Amino acid sequence: MLLALTTAGNTAYSQSNDSIKNSEMKVIGIIGGVSWASSIDYYKLMNEMVRDRFGSLYSANILMYSIPFKEFSDQERLAEAGDWKPLINMMIESAKRLERGGADFIVIASNTMNSTIEELEKHVKIPFLHIADATGEKIKGQGMKKVALLGTKFTMEHKFYKERLKNKFGLDVVVPALEERDYINKIIFDELCNNYIVEDSKIQYLKIINRLIKEEGAEGIILGCTEIPMLVKQEDVSVPVFNTTIIHSEAAVKYSAGLK
Repeated sequence: MLLALTTAGNTAYSQSNDSIKNSEMKVIGIIGGVSWASSIDYYKLMNEMVRDRFGSLYSANILMYSIPFKEFSDQERLAEAGDWKPLINMMIESAKRLERGGADFIVIASNTMNSTIEELEKHVKIPFLHIADATGEKIKGQGMKKVALLGTKFTMEHKFYKERLKNKFGLDVVVPALEERDYINKIIFDELCNNYIVEDSKIQYLKIINRLIKEEGAEGIILGCTEIPMLVKQEDVSVPVFNTTIIHSEAAVKYSAGLK
């Protein structure tokens, strides 16, 4: 067993019984930048997962295209007003960039923008790993039936996420009340997407989560925005929390390495 000692933190990492060459791993294509704050977590998590599985000299094969957030934000507002074409075109071009660059498959580092996958699949030949599928598999593995979904207003209010979890995994998905959804969305875009962590916002998020547990019977909480785990941690919540950034990253690493 290979043992390596890092200089930072004096932490030892051991190589598992799995063996693979980096050249044998599929290239993970990441559409990031929406926002860059959570894209950092994707990159970091994937590399840590590969290191921990295969040894300290290993890292993930990653190709990332980071969308300029101002451009994304402007086009998202157009989409909210009914004009989806600029946003969809931006996502198509991002996927094509990764395909041309040699990515073998794509993950979109945003729960909300996974809603565009069906359209993107018409324009690129490489597959996508849907974040809701990875999350549904994880929840199903814990035997839960009813979960609460937190995310952007779009993610919480539209069918692409909730219906996928219901139809593919038999889950009953509840969401916060309208006023709560407005607040959650505001914090995501005004604070978390800019990497601002505000303690009072965390307190309010936890109040919403606790209400969903007590009043709606939620057995688990889906952090269905890749920025929310920056604010809410498992130790803050009395029921299992499903960090979609970690879950999605793990699914990508396993697919890249050909692991189950």
